[in-house]
Amino acid sequence: MAKKLYGIIGHPVGHSLSPAMQNAAFKACSIDSRYELYDVEPAALEEFLGNLHNNRISGLNVTIPHKIKAKEYLEHKGTLDENAKRLGAVNTIKVSEDGFRGFNTDGPGFYRSLIEDLNFEPEGKNIFVFGSGGAARAIVMYLGNGPQRISVYDIDKKKIEDLKTHYKKYYDEDRLVIVCKDEVEETLAKSSLLVNATPIGMKRDDPSPVDKNMLHAGLHVYDLVYNRLTTQLVKEASARKAYAVTGLGMLLHQGAIAFEIWTGEKAPIDVMRKALKEAIKRLGD
Repeated sequence: MAKKLYGIIGHPVGHSLSPAMQNAAFKACSIDSRYELYDVEPAALEEFLGNLHNNRISGLNVTIPHKIKAKEYLEHKGTLDENAKRLGAVNTIKVSEDGFRGFNTDGPGFYRSLIEDLNFEPEGKNIFVFGSGGAARAIVMYLGNGPQRISVYDIDKKKIEDLKTHYKKYYDEDRLVIVCKDEVEETLAKSSLLVNATPIGMKRDDPSPVDKNMLHAGLHVYDLVYNRLTTQLVKEASARKAYAVTGLGMLLHQGAIAFEIWTGEKAPIDVMRKALKEAIKRLGD
């Protein structure tokens, strides 16, 4: 039996690629640990977190729908790092004798991938984000006042207003612009980076969330969809001489940061990337 247990909690969670990545990392670093899936219904979350010590669990990743509730739990039963506070969600928990500590590695994971995979520096640039859910919030709140402007489009008006309200608690609210449907084309034409933070693209037959005629040469496109090696958006953007990648890099780097938080060891990035790609291929992409 492994000396330490780690895992990911969500509902559902069977589709997660994290076990392949993290178990490969443990093996490569000769760490006697195992990473498992924990499908936890929302009503059972607090009980599950309260029993982490009893179940010998040393660390967790947290995914939908538990990120916000986990943050609220740790506000009372543990501590939070600055990213978790600012982003308003927890995606990584470290368990120690001193208690529980919550982190959010989504923002820095995205930033690392943006630099490494797209060779794009967001400082002073115009950014366009499609979607305003949890993934979008992590990105917008992490980038903060760095970009010249962050434009956001979403058909869900409440969700986008919630993002705006949260943003202005920390940053210059004028830098975050809510865009209506009629303004999408003009705004995108003036943007250097497009981020797809919607689930459109996760299914093989999904269309692109953006009309291909709006994609211009030189545009950088980051599609957060990570369960496929390519998407229709990435294909169409590449065909129009834009620079485009999927969200594999963000998944990789947020997981690598979590690994380092748990173990104190440098994450074996190449090993983890290879394991992720092999896992995606097994899904049939």
